[in-house]
Amino acid sequence: MRLIVDWHIHSKYSRACSKDLELPTIAKWCERKGIQIVTTGDWTHPKWFEEISRLLEETGQGIYELRNRSSSTRFMLTQEVSQIYKQGEKTRRVHNLIFSPSLETCKKVNIMLTDHGCNLKSDGRPILGINSEELYKRLKEIDDRILVVPAHAWTPWFSVFGSKSGFDSLEECFGSMTPYIYAIETGLSSDPTMNRRLSALDHVTIISNSDAHSCHKLGREANVFDLSKEEVSYNTFTEILKTGDAKRFLYTIEFHPEEGKYYADGCADCQFSCSPQESKRLKFRCPSCKKLMTLGVGHRVEALADRPDKFPRGIPHKYIVPLEEVLAESFGVSSPTSKKVQEEYNHLTTCVADEFTLLLDTPLEQIAAQTKYPDVVEAIRRMRADEMYIKPGYDGIFGVVKIFGPDEKRTPKQSTLL
Repeated sequence: MRLIVDWHIHSKYSRACSKDLELPTIAKWCERKGIQIVTTGDWTHPKWFEEISRLLEETGQGIYELRNRSSSTRFMLTQEVSQIYKQGEKTRRVHNLIFSPSLETCKKVNIMLTDHGCNLKSDGRPILGINSEELYKRLKEIDDRILVVPAHAWTPWFSVFGSKSGFDSLEECFGSMTPYIYAIETGLSSDPTMNRRLSALDHVTIISNSDAHSCHKLGREANVFDLSKEEVSYNTFTEILKTGDAKRFLYTIEFHPEEGKYYADGCADCQFSCSPQESKRLKFRCPSCKKLMTLGVGHRVEALADRPDKFPRGIPHKYIVPLEEVLAESFGVSSPTSKKVQEEYNHLTTCVADEFTLLLDTPLEQIAAQTKYPDVVEAIRRMRADEMYIKPGYDGIFGVVKIFGPDEKRTPKQSTLL
């Protein structure tokens, strides 16, 4: 049984996140998208923890469902935390994911963090003044089944390998707890092949998640497993992360990393971006304002890599463009949330298949039979063939991934051709 899993999202209690991120709404969106298991996220926030406890019940080991059974979507308990602390005469800003096996364990973690002086009410992704090694030790003392996974591991400002505040190795960050780092999250601005250029990650499983701040973004990156119904449990998933079991972990679903907002080097104020080679020639300063540029994920990977580009190793991956963006391009409109896009999105995901099945598996002729727009079919064909026009993102500005060229004319909908 194929399972699509997204272990990193947020709730309505996180800053800059949609108020629609409520458990029943998340569950319904996951059904339409084809995500079978999603995290609750944000379980350190007191109000969100209360909602999780009230609305969900455990139906498998570490697996939860809505008590009213209004959705087939299942939930797990993972939480992103933001750690800001001094180490080695440098301020570190690192985001980590905490995998918890139960609500009881979450409750104990929340008590420990509160006792340490952390303000869990301030944000769904709380700021902790605890270094990564010490935090992991404390978590393991609470429950040895807890796992910590570095989040979006290469982004400049808030990650383990970040160029602005991170480390040059896992050991620098996690110290004696490094052997318990079994997995690492790519983030939107890197993909598995980039991570595999660092041989120190050979024994670390590469995962990808959406880091969704709205329901529309759920599953923009995800993990695909092949498990029997009986195997689905917290222990099974963490065992797979520990072993990198490629028979059960089939592939990750990836955002094109160039579309991530920290892929290239650049200066957002001056709308300037460049390759790592060019920024080195410029002595890492913007040619317009002369300020130091933000060095992107591509640059950071080049700095730490000890292997050539596109090193083939590990769990496979597939690139996608979200269906709403495919439709927006096909219609020549700028907003993926426009009325026309949403009408066709709802039509296709109701009459053809859920979003992931439609994008990855459904025969094109079957899609063509259900849409009035030939460009939609052609756009999905090009997406599957990776025929894209890509402008990399930089310094907090998302990149641009285009399926159709700027001079291509759109085909009228089928009904006008009759």
